[in-house]
Amino acid sequence: MPALSSMIAQTLLVGLPRPFRGNDHSAIAKAAVAGPVRVGWLGLEGDGVADPVHHGGWDKAVHLYAQDHYDWWRDRRPGHPLWDAPGAFGENIASRGMTETDICVGDRFTFGSAILEVSHGRQPCWKLDYRFGVRDISATIVKSARCGVYFRVIREGEAAAGDVMTLLERPQPSWTVERVFRLLIGGGHKRDPESVAALSTLTVLAEAWRSRAAQLAR
Repeated sequence: MPALSSMIAQTLLVGLPRPFRGNDHSAIAKAAVAGPVRVGWLGLEGDGVADPVHHGGWDKAVHLYAQDHYDWWRDRRPGHPLWDAPGAFGENIASRGMTETDICVGDRFTFGSAILEVSHGRQPCWKLDYRFGVRDISATIVKSARCGVYFRVIREGEAAAGDVMTLLERPQPSWTVERVFRLLIGGGHKRDPESVAALSTLTVLAEAWRSRAAQLAR
């Protein structure tokens, strides 16, 4: 069972859609925010999405990626300039202290005066490979479950870089983000269909992943 109960939001980042590849736009390239930032129902003020079908919305309001993983990535892709600063994965919160093995679906954390709730992990897409200029970033995420975390906003407020995010509630201690990701995205459903069926009824899990669990359980 995860034992850690807090992490630090070292850097907050926001970005708006811009040209990315051909006619495609993306807001994956984000810049650090200086000072407090408003946290609304759909995320940090000044942040946006280019593809509202697959990004943003209630279950994907805020994206966190643990800086704790960056050294691991540097060992595999040494010298890449995206490791020089937070935001390599398009995260809104570059954190330290907890990772997908420590964070559970349904966990509620303080975030300045706001409250966030873990909805699911991030399912990687082609944009990460294109951003890094290599073909295996998404595949490596799938294999390692270093996926990042999505939050929904339970209470609006204001947050700033350096804020400690403290765990307030943990209603689902057995469902770490890593475990759920490995089951639904990493192919684990083939070995544990009963757990996948249970995930299909876990109401705190993001709707998209509950639907995926239901499909995989059939």
